[in-house]
Amino acid sequence: MTAQSGSEVRSLVALPKAHLHLHFTGSMRHATLVELATRDGVRLPSALLEEWPPQLSGADEKGWFRFQRLYDIARSVLRTPDDVRRLLHEAAIDDHADGSGWMEIQVDPSGYSARFGGLTAFTDLVLDAARDAADRAGIGIGVVIAANRTRHPLDARTLARLASQYAGRGVVGFGLSNDERRGRIEDFAPAFAIARRAGLVSTPHGGELRGATSVAQCLTALHADRVGHGVRCVENPRVLEAVVASGVTLEVCPTSNVSLGVYASLEEVPVPELLDAGVPISLGADDPLLFGSRLAGQYAVVRAAHGFDDRQLAELARMSVRGSHAPESIRNPLLRGINDWLAQPIKES
Repeated sequence: MTAQSGSEVRSLVALPKAHLHLHFTGSMRHATLVELATRDGVRLPSALLEEWPPQLSGADEKGWFRFQRLYDIARSVLRTPDDVRRLLHEAAIDDHADGSGWMEIQVDPSGYSARFGGLTAFTDLVLDAARDAADRAGIGIGVVIAANRTRHPLDARTLARLASQYAGRGVVGFGLSNDERRGRIEDFAPAFAIARRAGLVSTPHGGELRGATSVAQCLTALHADRVGHGVRCVENPRVLEAVVASGVTLEVCPTSNVSLGVYASLEEVPVPELLDAGVPISLGADDPLLFGSRLAGQYAVVRAAHGFDDRQLAELARMSVRGSHAPESIRNPLLRGINDWLAQPIKES
């Protein structure tokens, strides 16, 4: 990879891009978390206050439990429809400020349904709030309904049917998240088949906490169109070849990979290796609330860790747009904007 000389760089927040790996609760602003917790007397642990962003690890079940506990505490402060609307509005504003013209936000309605009147009522609220946030922030938003792999696969089928009802009405994909070491991927195949029949993008998590085999299973059992993370496919040449042959986009989240202990440093996240092999990549922030870095920050760390020049960063942005479910009315202007960004004179930073 070739770095640009000196300090001459183009602004990464001005680079048009799409954001394909962003979780609902994890998109919350830290200040909003603190404000809502104070309002309702929710006691936040020190990891979400003076130690923020928290020191995390997903390398073992104890570390993942701590991560999930913090996530559940953050979810608990969302108590009213206005809280949901605020979260989506602020997430849209933050993504737009980072240069994103299209955002796909992933949510598991079963984690909120008891408080918001059921699965359908909560999904209706999220979609209405997403439409409003998109209009106010000037960004396109698609919703990915995600099943929880720590729950029974029949629950995933229920969510797949729910997602299918909203296909073409704001829901663009179906995912599978939470601890990759739990559940068998093939048990979720019937749920993904339901979603596929409705024309939804299949975007399960794989290849983060587990190795290359989990990526292969996402391809063969779930017929993934994209894979959340997927970085560890580089550990097996045959799986890497299968990823290239399938044409799937990997949603790579460098900051969260390091925060959760998948890699010891940003330099170890195999972005160059994946690109050299011919794998399309879309950089994502995953959970900015817990990892402390938003979308433009992912491009910045790739620039710093791997010495990517602006042409390479522009191609990453193109890959994010091509891998998205954005309509042509958003996709084409974003691609033109990337070319315009690259054509601009370089300014000293």
